[in-house]
Amino acid sequence: MFRKMMGGVAVAAVLLAAGMASAQDVSGQRLSDGIREISADAYQGRYPGTEGERMTLAWLQAQYEEMGIEPGGPNGQWTQAVELKRYTPVAGAASASWTGPDGVEHPLVAGTDIVIRAVANDGRASIAGAPVVFAGHGIYAPERNWDDYGDLDVRGKVVVVVPGEPDGDLFNGEYATTYQSSAYKADEAFRRGAAGVITLWADANTWQRAAAGGNRQRTLTPGAADLEFGAVMNHEAAMAMAAAAGLGMESFGDIASGQFKARELTGVTMSVAAEETIDSFTTHNLLAKITGTERPNETIIYSAHWDHVGGEAQHPTAPGDDKIWNGAWDNASGTVGVVEVARQFAAAPRPERTVVFAHMAAEEMGLLGSYAYAADPVYPLETTVADINIDMLPLSAPTRDLAIFGKGQNDLEDRLEVLAQAEGRYVTDDREPEQGYYYRSDHFPFARAGVPALMPWHGVDLVEGGVAVGQPEYTAKFTADYHKASDEWSPELDFRSAVENLNLLVQLGSQLANGEEWPTWKPSSEFAVVRARSDAARH
Repeated sequence: MFRKMMGGVAVAAVLLAAGMASAQDVSGQRLSDGIREISADAYQGRYPGTEGERMTLAWLQAQYEEMGIEPGGPNGQWTQAVELKRYTPVAGAASASWTGPDGVEHPLVAGTDIVIRAVANDGRASIAGAPVVFAGHGIYAPERNWDDYGDLDVRGKVVVVVPGEPDGDLFNGEYATTYQSSAYKADEAFRRGAAGVITLWADANTWQRAAAGGNRQRTLTPGAADLEFGAVMNHEAAMAMAAAAGLGMESFGDIASGQFKARELTGVTMSVAAEETIDSFTTHNLLAKITGTERPNETIIYSAHWDHVGGEAQHPTAPGDDKIWNGAWDNASGTVGVVEVARQFAAAPRPERTVVFAHMAAEEMGLLGSYAYAADPVYPLETTVADINIDMLPLSAPTRDLAIFGKGQNDLEDRLEVLAQAEGRYVTDDREPEQGYYYRSDHFPFARAGVPALMPWHGVDLVEGGVAVGQPEYTAKFTADYHKASDEWSPELDFRSAVENLNLLVQLGSQLANGEEWPTWKPSSEFAVVRARSDAARH
């Protein structure tokens, strides 16, 4: 039904959007000039909290002011402050033990049996005698008829889970879902009232790597589940607890079958303590907007992260003479791409819905600026129509394909497909399922909050040469430049594919901004149930 309905609407929208784009098409020269500017050595790799941040935000503000686009941040400001908290374990402060039904306490050796991190926002964890539950994968996926928790009440209890997700097509085949992530498992456990989550590592090599990183400084993700603690535990220690409760591995059944339900380790309790010092620094998202004429409270967001990984101050021992990671491709290209999209909207009649151009901070530190926005949105997420995220524009000759992350997630790809077909192109997946790309850029915190999100990527089906030529060219460039000092502006960069993609993204955003439809998640998407919770706000 949707496709039939969309046909007539889409034709009209394509004509409207195409007229908009033709007024002032995206310029490859402006892309090149902007990338050259903000990836110059003077910007010192655009690391958050540095002079490079100040210069980048000043450049962005100047572009929007020149276009006559208004500030889009809170209280009429250009920027949204993002306070980031960095946690460092206090040496010797972490301890854990479990007590069996016989009342005997069994201390766990930190770093050998268990690695504990305080998760609570105050940096302290203190739990005494909490019951222990094994929850399999720790997944609740109603769209897949999967519920590891069943009816078990886990309030105030310690939940033990295994990493990842079950294999097979019931989840997403080669492409992982959000359910495999430790952040999801923590969120679900927190939603159910758990005190903490322990991830059980059965593989010795993986356990050793996890244990080795237990004392590293980490930056808390804004909006993360406020559990008391998170931990990783080795297989032998966990099996000793289970055995004390009279349970062997065979007692739990096949946790990958879909029939498993969480079980309490009867008579087993845990006590956990941890403390971490907290320091913080502030970085900034920058937002600009064009206020809608008819439905200003409905918002389309174009996003891109402005940061990169810095210079000599962040990498003092880096080999070679070039100590600055300029980040021309990642993500000066996406940053300037959003500015160029904004230029098209500024040159056109004002849209009916509000369009926001959001430049996110600290993506390279873990999507932190985008998570901060999702935790404290300037524009309600319930009435955010879509997020179109641009991270690393394609730098190649024209392609037939327009690759996207997360193909099959929502109908934004169907709308984009209509626009692409009008130009003899097609939408495809990213061709790299092992990378889990849909969960690795700034669109993901929006998706996780239920907002339909689209992330275009680099095509490889060249108009001249096809995949046989395009794939090795892309692979060679990615291998040579991704997160390396060699990612610099060059007059040899080819922006033809970037221009083609951006013109399509302008058309897609114009269709959404001048229409009344709400993009939807597909029934098989793990994010559909999240969006459904706010359906009333869109009716």
